[in-house]
Amino acid sequence: MPPIYQLQHAQKAYDGRVVLDIDALAIGRGEVLALVGPSGSGKSTLLRLLNFLEPPTAGALTFDGRAVGDDLPLSERRRVTAVFQRPALLRRSVAANIGYGLGLRGEKLPPEELAAWLERLGLTHLARQSALRLSAGEAQRVAMARALVVRPDVLLLDEPTANLDPYNVGLIERLVAEEQRALGMTVVWVTHDIFQARRVADRVAFLLAGRLVEVADAETFFTAPATAQAAAFARGELVY
Repeated sequence: MPPIYQLQHAQKAYDGRVVLDIDALAIGRGEVLALVGPSGSGKSTLLRLLNFLEPPTAGALTFDGRAVGDDLPLSERRRVTAVFQRPALLRRSVAANIGYGLGLRGEKLPPEELAAWLERLGLTHLARQSALRLSAGEAQRVAMARALVVRPDVLLLDEPTANLDPYNVGLIERLVAEEQRALGMTVVWVTHDIFQARRVADRVAFLLAGRLVEVADAETFFTAPATAQAAAFARGELVY
């Protein structure tokens, strides 16, 4: 089966400076790919390309066999959704935030499904509360539910658990894993936490200075990496 994403000689430059230069990367359907690397290595830039927020400056990016450009239809763009480190919640109730994405698509979250999500997230007692009054962990749970209720083909995660306590980290990791299995969706997860990458990922892609240094299945990456840079990163050492 062809990959859901494919990048070939894809570059992203700002003001003439190349910040991302990927020779080749294929992301499989239904896999969980962790993007790891030091700060400034290009992980979030790559995620922006995969989220269709920006096109490559050079090279090719395809989504489900279709070249990605300004003419990519809204129906294709809506197959991908993202959750970021700092969720942007609306000045509305928790329940209204969870159903917001579906509302934009002209759909409504059935009451019984909303109730199930609230119970699953431990937020039933907060359903009518303003989302702006939530703790960081509660807010991220709402953001994750809002992304998942639209049943995306691809879920992009940009360090969604970076500032959370262990309880919320575990809850969100379990939620993503359950939905990924249920929907067969592709997950691309940017994380600085090498332990999290090992827990959640099928494969790991290691970026350094905008280049893709190594891609391997998670077990191989952490036990027998092919490059010295990946080995140092997996040991928790600084890599330049």
